[in-house]
Amino acid sequence: MTEEIRIGVYICHCGSNIAGTVDVEEVARWAGHLTNVISSRDYKFMCSSLGQEMIEKDIKEKGVNRVVVASCTPHLHELTYRNALARAGLNPYFFEMANIREQVSWVTTDRVEATKKAEALVAAAVSRVAWHEALEPLFVPIDPNVLIVGGGVAGIQAALEIADAGNHVYMVEREPSIGGHMAQLDKTFPTLDCSACILTPKMFNVGNHKNVTLMTWSEVEKVDGYIGNFTVTIRKRARYVDTGLCTGCGVCEEKCPKKVVDDVFEAGVGHRKVVYRPFPQAVPNYPVIDRPNCTFFQKGTCKACEKFCPTGAIKFDQQDEVLTVKVGNIILATGWDLFDARRIPQYGYGRIRNVFSSMEFERLSNAAGPTGGKIVMRDGVSVPKSVGIIHCVGSRDKHYNNYCSAICCMQSLKFAHLVHEKTGAQVHNFYIDIRTPAKAYDEFYQRVLDEGTIFIRGKVAEISDSPRTAEEEGKIIVQVDDSLAGRQRRIPLDMVVLSAGLEPRHDAKEVAIKFGISCSADRWFMEKHPKLDPVATMTDGVFVAGVCVGPKDIPASVAQGSAAAARVLSIIGQKEIQIDAATAIVNEESCVGCKECIPSCPYQAIEFLEDKRKAYVREALCKGCGTCVGTCLSKSISLRHFTDDQLVAEMIGAMTAMKMFEQAQTEVA
Repeated sequence: MTEEIRIGVYICHCGSNIAGTVDVEEVARWAGHLTNVISSRDYKFMCSSLGQEMIEKDIKEKGVNRVVVASCTPHLHELTYRNALARAGLNPYFFEMANIREQVSWVTTDRVEATKKAEALVAAAVSRVAWHEALEPLFVPIDPNVLIVGGGVAGIQAALEIADAGNHVYMVEREPSIGGHMAQLDKTFPTLDCSACILTPKMFNVGNHKNVTLMTWSEVEKVDGYIGNFTVTIRKRARYVDTGLCTGCGVCEEKCPKKVVDDVFEAGVGHRKVVYRPFPQAVPNYPVIDRPNCTFFQKGTCKACEKFCPTGAIKFDQQDEVLTVKVGNIILATGWDLFDARRIPQYGYGRIRNVFSSMEFERLSNAAGPTGGKIVMRDGVSVPKSVGIIHCVGSRDKHYNNYCSAICCMQSLKFAHLVHEKTGAQVHNFYIDIRTPAKAYDEFYQRVLDEGTIFIRGKVAEISDSPRTAEEEGKIIVQVDDSLAGRQRRIPLDMVVLSAGLEPRHDAKEVAIKFGISCSADRWFMEKHPKLDPVATMTDGVFVAGVCVGPKDIPASVAQGSAAAARVLSIIGQKEIQIDAATAIVNEESCVGCKECIPSCPYQAIEFLEDKRKAYVREALCKGCGTCVGTCLSKSISLRHFTDDQLVAEMIGAMTAMKMFEQAQTEVA
């Protein structure tokens, strides 16, 4: 270091978040005596415009050429302060941040010890920043094409927003049709809109949009590259139907002699043919052959669909296609799975005949469902005279899912209304708490109350079909702890509906690994920041939307789909994007080509150059995590902005401060 180091230190009060525990004035005074510090100040909110202007002014007027801010996590505001340095004409990497909120004020109530630790962290940052080097950010071009994985309402909304803006979208959906779970519903709360009426026009628009390439019955197999330049491998499974010849006439379905239980779209309460479309409004409106259940694939006989197809569209020799597309950004909108109520054996689902899951009830009440919208019991004829609806099945329960599934209360209220409307039966809703926070939700709750629904607050202990009295003969008995009445109750009913919670898709972890993102402990996809960046992920260029991030209703999913689309469009509009310069670099002279660093990189940013027999870091993919640096046996990999000199200086600064505190205590003693 040949230039004169002139460091400015700025201590943030963060309102009372830091100042309530740390003596920030004392920290600022103490920091003013550290080596190379020429300016040391404290301010109420350093991230404010006035706080940033204070830094810029000191750079211009006092010649500050290194900056330390002691405040909250760099995750929130490191970029804020780097931009302030850049505006003042200073390289943004001449900045260091000390986290004295999350690492100090939020983890103790001892003001004296908190102040000491804050001073030690500031001393470490001051010592380190003197060794910082000027770095230049990287810029990568942005491919305007976008991949959307998942064809539910969130993915549909995102696709339309991006396609309408003039950019091409590849939409990949693993089912034969887009629409997701919303396509299975009859009514949507609280307005009781017809779900198909509001969804299918959007589905049609996606399927017929000039800027959308729709790939259903398909899955992403591999993702390579980085923001602006992803290469995605997609497998289109064989439909055994030539969509170029098929007219969607439905003759093949009509003539197919074999029916199977539809466990997907009809949730097990209806049947479909082996060659089928999931529902009449399916997009695309082409059938698919269910190979595992097809008589031809099992025995080599039948072929009724092929014989009767007027256009010769049935192709039993069709093979999977593997396609490769290039995109600049990816949106994951992979949706959710329904909690399997069989996991709670005391509720009798799958054992007691007339205990239904919430999705089974949705299909019963749907006008296009297997019963034409008639709410009947398993015999397909009997109309229930008394119905119980159990809230929070699999949700808010530490044995299953500790989180609230967000939709269950309103879903259960909707069910109660539909039962009243279609059967006139008496309805009992068994709930833990009623949560109706969104627009018009509580008004809907009041409406259901006025319709005569009986609400019982308490956790259902057991659902059985073992009668104790004549009144209970032939009934399903719900045993519940009525917390408002202060007693145990046994309530005989004809039908019970379990309002099952939402869970992440069964393969959420595998999908997260494939796209280089993270999952929470509950297996929901992790956003970059739950409040400030709820649709981005820690992998640049990969965004999330809808319930794959966490439980939410339809309006929130649509809003998040639009938000993800807006973020993608903002990146496309820039035409190129800046990448952090704090990346790993390989010293080719000392690299021995052992390849140990390649599997250690969680971002697949390192490749092996066969011609040179050396490792090479693709800087656009590197996130500066440093894993490769620790793995490299020959110490040939270093990390910009985290060099040995910088890290050692940081440790020395902290240790020197601690020795000063110990010496001061000894002198006092």
